[in-house]
Amino acid sequence: LLFGHLAERIARRTLLLGSLGVFALASLACMFASGIDTLIALRALQGAASAAAPVFAPGIIRQLFDPQASVRAIGLLGSAESLSPALAPLAGAALLAHFGWRSSFGVLSVAAALAALLILRLGLPPQTAASTPRGTYRQLLGDVCYLRYALSQALTLGGLLTFVFGAPAVIVGAMGGSLDDFIILQIINVASFIVAANLAARLGERFGTERIIMAGSLMGLFSALTLLLYGLGGGNDPRWLPLLFLPMGVGLGLRGPAGFYLGVVASGENHARGSALIVFFILGITTLGTALAAPFIGLGLAALAVVASALHLLSTLLLWRVPALPGPTPAP
Repeated sequence: LLFGHLAERIARRTLLLGSLGVFALASLACMFASGIDTLIALRALQGAASAAAPVFAPGIIRQLFDPQASVRAIGLLGSAESLSPALAPLAGAALLAHFGWRSSFGVLSVAAALAALLILRLGLPPQTAASTPRGTYRQLLGDVCYLRYALSQALTLGGLLTFVFGAPAVIVGAMGGSLDDFIILQIINVASFIVAANLAARLGERFGTERIIMAGSLMGLFSALTLLLYGLGGGNDPRWLPLLFLPMGVGLGLRGPAGFYLGVVASGENHARGSALIVFFILGITTLGTALAAPFIGLGLAALAVVASALHLLSTLLLWRVPALPGPTPAP
């Protein structure tokens, strides 16, 4: 939210370089942290500095590409982002085993420094008057059309993440499975999301962007409801979960790139705040969903699935009841 506000006053190149620089220095400092309290404080600084990229990336993509290519670029970006949480623990475990816990922060510091050097070397598209954010958060919160895309995006992704965050406890604690079952679930989820996200632009061009967004949302709702019914029916075999969860990953992949892009479009010249608010909604709804499910996680699959189902239902109702962008949709 802070970077979205500063974007109107400070050049995005300066903000991006500054954020990457602070992230690199904070990561380096984490390597030499002498205690857990210091490490926690530095990690908070890391998190704050890392927030610039998701705020500015969608606006830069929109400036660089036409609508069709923008959706494809956001799909590729989403694919990379979905791979990161899947692969990072493996890389972290390898670094921990061979070089100790401090080495992870050294790698992050070097990666951030390299990203800053790339921006210095290659530059960014020129920031014209049209690409300079204008407006306020209050205006966005009062824009029903923007909220349609922003909140439905956040509710769909929040529903998926709430289920993923609770799945290990359900699989191991309530269903008697193992972490291997969760790993299989995640591999299939990430793979299906990546395939769908990279087909989203082509399908949107053929069938219409709004139809693809609604179809993806309905798939997420269908998946959550089938998981709920399986749990209520006494289903206790974790091997069924990847199959039942598959439509949720595919649905997010189909609707995610276009949904995020149209959220940025609906925010108009206020695109930095628009992107920031979408990310804020995603994190907030995921946190709320996880908090609601946590006290009942010991009851098993149905308790987790009912929260995910409620979030997906709200997303679908929002798309159904609130009008889309006026005029011809800037479809890919």
